[in-house]
Amino acid sequence: MRHCVGTAFRIVGLFLVAQFCIVHCLGSAAPARAQSAATSQEGAKREPAEKKAAPLKIAYGSDQLPPAVQDMREAILSAVASGNIEELRHAYELNELKPDLGGGPIADPIAYWRQISGDGAGLEILAILAGILDSGFVALAQGRDVENAKVYVWPYFAEVPVAALSPAQEVELLRLVPPAMVREMKATGRYTYWRIAIGADGTWHSFRRQP
Repeated sequence: MRHCVGTAFRIVGLFLVAQFCIVHCLGSAAPARAQSAATSQEGAKREPAEKKAAPLKIAYGSDQLPPAVQDMREAILSAVASGNIEELRHAYELNELKPDLGGGPIADPIAYWRQISGDGAGLEILAILAGILDSGFVALAQGRDVENAKVYVWPYFAEVPVAALSPAQEVELLRLVPPAMVREMKATGRYTYWRIAIGADGTWHSFRRQP
């Protein structure tokens, strides 16, 4: 009988020790789990901010452009080299959805470009295209497919803070616009000259003055 009682006490003792260990372990793990969850939430909050703050990569030339973008850029520059605004119609007509020219519905883009061109023949428009397509550009990701949904924008000044330009970049801007316009842009913090955008698939999206 005494043997049975002793055995029972030992079993109860082992049970109590086991319960103590379980409670102790769970109690220690809870703060760790809470800390891990808090860290994960903090990281999730921090990640979009870090992505948003990533500077745009400025590139030059055509080596980093997709083939379709290179083709459209060359089609536009071919018209520029001809010195005849009518030659720009070919690049314009390559699009099923016509580029946004910033003037509402436009029946004839060539007539429109001649009308707004300072020389009346569209030569100023060709000169503007030559200048901005020869400048640096940036690629903007639109949509989930980062590689195939990019839009390439010239000049890069249209997508970066004008007030943050380095002296060398300001020289680049002065190649496009006069000093008075640069001062105005720096005062307002906005680029307000011409901008052209071509999609990764070669679609010419827009060519207009930045408002």
